[in-house]
Amino acid sequence: MDINKRTILWIVFAVSLVVLWNNWMVSTGKPSMFAPAPAQTAKAAEAKKSELPAASATAAAGASALPGAPAAAEPFKSERITVTTDLFRVDVDTLGGTIKRLELLKFKDGVDPTKNQVLFDVDAGTGKTYLAQTGLIGAPGLPNHQTGFVAKPGPRMLGDGNQVQLVLEAESGGVKLTKTFTFKRGDYVIDVRHDVTNVGAAPVKPELYLQLVHDGNKPAGDSYFNSSYTGPTLYTAEEHYKKLKFDTLEKEAAEAAKTGKDAVQDHPTKADNGWFAISQHFFVSAFVPQDKLARTIFTKKVTTNQYAIGTIQQLGTLAPGATVSNDARLYSGPQQSKLLEQVTPGLELVKDYGWLTIIAKPIFWVMDHIHQVLGNWGWTIIAFTILIKLAFFPLSAAGYRSMAKVKLVTPKMQAIRERYKGDPAKMNQATMELYKAEKINPLGGCLPILVQMPVFIALYWVLQASVEIRGAPWIGWITNLAAPDPWYILPVLYAISMFITTKLNPAPADPMQAKMMLFMPLAFSVMFFFFPSGLVLYWVVNNVLSIGQQYVISKKFAPPAAANS
Repeated sequence: MDINKRTILWIVFAVSLVVLWNNWMVSTGKPSMFAPAPAQTAKAAEAKKSELPAASATAAAGASALPGAPAAAEPFKSERITVTTDLFRVDVDTLGGTIKRLELLKFKDGVDPTKNQVLFDVDAGTGKTYLAQTGLIGAPGLPNHQTGFVAKPGPRMLGDGNQVQLVLEAESGGVKLTKTFTFKRGDYVIDVRHDVTNVGAAPVKPELYLQLVHDGNKPAGDSYFNSSYTGPTLYTAEEHYKKLKFDTLEKEAAEAAKTGKDAVQDHPTKADNGWFAISQHFFVSAFVPQDKLARTIFTKKVTTNQYAIGTIQQLGTLAPGATVSNDARLYSGPQQSKLLEQVTPGLELVKDYGWLTIIAKPIFWVMDHIHQVLGNWGWTIIAFTILIKLAFFPLSAAGYRSMAKVKLVTPKMQAIRERYKGDPAKMNQATMELYKAEKINPLGGCLPILVQMPVFIALYWVLQASVEIRGAPWIGWITNLAAPDPWYILPVLYAISMFITTKLNPAPADPMQAKMMLFMPLAFSVMFFFFPSGLVLYWVVNNVLSIGQQYVISKKFAPPAAANS
């Protein structure tokens, strides 16, 4: 019946408001209402301490069991070595062999388009800390990310070759550690090789750690309607994909401080595969440790507002003069599905499509194939909208026919309301009998809207998560389909199209409902001021197609006198 149809429209409106509220909650650091609770770190009970490699041995020797604690100052004059490829400009500090800055040459900054996107960086002014560190533990004095390294001479730019290497060496605690960073043309993967040699007179059992350190701040440019997850993520074949949170690590560190327990946590207990990463909007940095080698995955609070996720791998016992090598990879670049899938299993999961991933992934797959033909993401969205409209054409046509029939019998419905205005039960019964006699589905007009809502929400996440659409222009004033319309033209066009659609629908008998139906387009258009312009473009094109379809069907079912006038 007509009341049910209006009720469903109200439900759709309410669901949209809930989605907006959820985005606001996420942008302010609160958990999503639709996502499962974040994975909680395992508590570091006394039984767990023994599982952390060399924890007790290094602690007994007066050293930190895991990297990150302040070390005694050493007189070492460090330098930053810059390596440049066709994709990167990377600064590596010889103090610890730490990657301290990584600039992506093919991507512009989301806030200041005159600059390139920077991932790894340290900025005391803004509090930004984003580092890639590696080193050894297992015995006192082994080379780690606080040890001075010496860089071997060699080229620092890719030039005409296909790769360039940076080799760093350090010797400490009877162990020589050689780090080799290999940068390749057209590849966002940096090969990180560690060669460990026992140069002492006694056997040694070193363990290799790899870790990413990040501050707990929201990224620049994050807003209520353009928020995304930033934090540690990891994947193993057994536990699959997990998202952690900086505030969770902070709470665990505070609890550990109260109880006097170790603040290091395991994720999960053990593994011999997988990866760990720091994910952010459109980009990710992920360490892929050497496969089929036992490891412990950990997270920890390093210092105030700095947190680490990493792994420790046992290298076995080295006899004097023996050498062991370990090959890891560091991907640092865009969250492009094709690139991520080539690096390691599960890495494509960092491209976060939200709770409608099952719909969003096929949507992007279709859009990607359309884009390969059209070459413009704006026209791709329009073509995709037409395909969706064609796919739902039978359902939409049935819905518009139902609305046209409802409009045709509106005078009869008005007479029923006047006759039984004091008896709602009889009014509903008489209305349902009218629908049955006229073969009208009272819910038919709502089905097109209800069916398209999941597609609408999934497309929102596709535009939010796809770096391929970031910075992509359409025509004229639309220079970034992943950003709001700077001139608000599309939201205004949406409001106009919704107003026309409302006028084509049967008018509610209740004056208050009629006013609300006119208010809804205005409310949605205001919300669309903050939505990606690509999403508003989809909805405007959809409305224009719906208006044409609805107009033709309404004319077909119009009374003869009205049709001939």
